[in-house]
Amino acid sequence: MPSPNCDNRPDGERVRLLVIHAISLPAGQFGGDDVERLFTNSIVPSAHSCYQDIKDLRVSAHFFIRRNGDVIQFVPVTKRAWHAGVSSWRGKYRCNDFSLGIEVEGCDDKPFESIQYIRLARLIRLLKKQFAVEEIVGHADIAPGRKTDPGPCFDWPRLHHLLRRR
Repeated sequence: MPSPNCDNRPDGERVRLLVIHAISLPAGQFGGDDVERLFTNSIVPSAHSCYQDIKDLRVSAHFFIRRNGDVIQFVPVTKRAWHAGVSSWRGKYRCNDFSLGIEVEGCDDKPFESIQYIRLARLIRLLKKQFAVEEIVGHADIAPGRKTDPGPCFDWPRLHHLLRRR
């Protein structure tokens, strides 16, 4: 599902970082198509009271993993998705320039589904075959104080365990 919210990476930049996000629209509700609408600039502001605040956002991610494990790609991995915002990693700013963004349907106060971890690990393994990924971080790690996702319910040890399995 193509998102217009992307552009070319700066010359010489390569993918080195994977950023894990969590998103649900409305917050804490799952299964609708509003995340897709947000990433394709077609959100309906009258559909929920909180959408007035985000109706003009121009954001995207490379991938979105739904609660049922479906994976949707919005931006080609060769392009820069607009997922990280104001961010830094290891002293380097503008993480969108050198990262891939993976949104997982979820929120700070509800556990993620087992199938989401399985699909996320599979996707990460595929991406690591294509790119020299140096690290996998949460949005909160590159935008501390500004972002909390993927949140306290995201099970990092579980993801790392799945990544070690073949």
